[in-house]
Amino acid sequence: MGKYILSKLVYSIVVLWGVITAIFFLFNVLPGDPAAIMLGQRANKQQIEAIHKDLGLDLPIFTQYFLYLNDLSPISIHKINDKNSHWYYDTEKYKGFTILPLGDKQIVLKIPYLRRSYISKRPVSDIILETLPETAVLAFSSIIIASVLGILLGILAAIKFNTWYDKISLVLSVLGMAAPSFFVGLIIAWLFGYVLRDYTGLSPTGSLFELDVWEGEKLQLKNLILPAITLGIRPLAIVVQLMRSSLLDVMSQDYIRTARAKGLSFYTIIFKHALKNALNPVVTAISGWFAGLMAGAVFVEYIFNWKGIGYEVYEALTKNDLPIVMGSTLVFATIFVFTNVDPITMGKSFLVSASYTSYP
Repeated sequence: MGKYILSKLVYSIVVLWGVITAIFFLFNVLPGDPAAIMLGQRANKQQIEAIHKDLGLDLPIFTQYFLYLNDLSPISIHKINDKNSHWYYDTEKYKGFTILPLGDKQIVLKIPYLRRSYISKRPVSDIILETLPETAVLAFSSIIIASVLGILLGILAAIKFNTWYDKISLVLSVLGMAAPSFFVGLIIAWLFGYVLRDYTGLSPTGSLFELDVWEGEKLQLKNLILPAITLGIRPLAIVVQLMRSSLLDVMSQDYIRTARAKGLSFYTIIFKHALKNALNPVVTAISGWFAGLMAGAVFVEYIFNWKGIGYEVYEALTKNDLPIVMGSTLVFATIFVFTNVDPITMGKSFLVSASYTSYP
């Protein structure tokens, strides 16, 4: 079991290294000079060269790559005395401590450094920490909506199998899975935020916390409703079909036929015997969606002006503020990779694989 978990962790680290490498080289071939972005239209040659030197953009590409890896790695190597070197351990940038001195160098245990925004000059990690909670709340809320409604509608579709309701739910589920989030978001914002605003009381834009003239920063949960529904449309469609198929499959099992033969009522069979087994694949699928929904919230957040990390990424893309885009992409990738290294999930996978290999 320990070796199995270790192998999964090593595999995840290798995948993450591949993501970091892809992010670095992909964004380094994009057009646009960071120095020009930072200095604006009136920048002269000397200022641009100074920025290039400060950011290490005058160094060979692979030297820049290893510096980037060194910044991101929690265990890194730095010079002690050479303040002009990009390998120097600057306490204003890095938050950590020395674990092994090596002459004029030192091995440091630190918080990964995501560098600074070209526009605001703020550390990218601070920007992400400010905006990530709102995206997490949005993703979690959409999962709750998709799970509760999807399970209920899926059960109803299975009970009404081969009726008009079942056929309509199939069509709507296909549409829900196929429709782009930004298109669904525009329709929902227009319909419930503008046309029906007098009845819903909902605004087409807004964030979790808004400034009030008299009360200061105020929690606005109603602003969460429309973006959460929009982000949850596709998961909802998947849960409906998954719940329907799973329940129909369980209802065809021998123990269900035995329960029928004993005279148990139809609804007793479903809610007391069939449902708990039918929920297993649904719960397994839902548990792996959190990271994907966070990463997929970019357009939804922008449409509804929801000030999460997706909104920040969109704004950074329009301004070529690459450190924010690179840092956010890396955070999403890290969450996605390590949520798939959940010990419980791995334990189940290990037991399943062991059960298959124990018998010829």
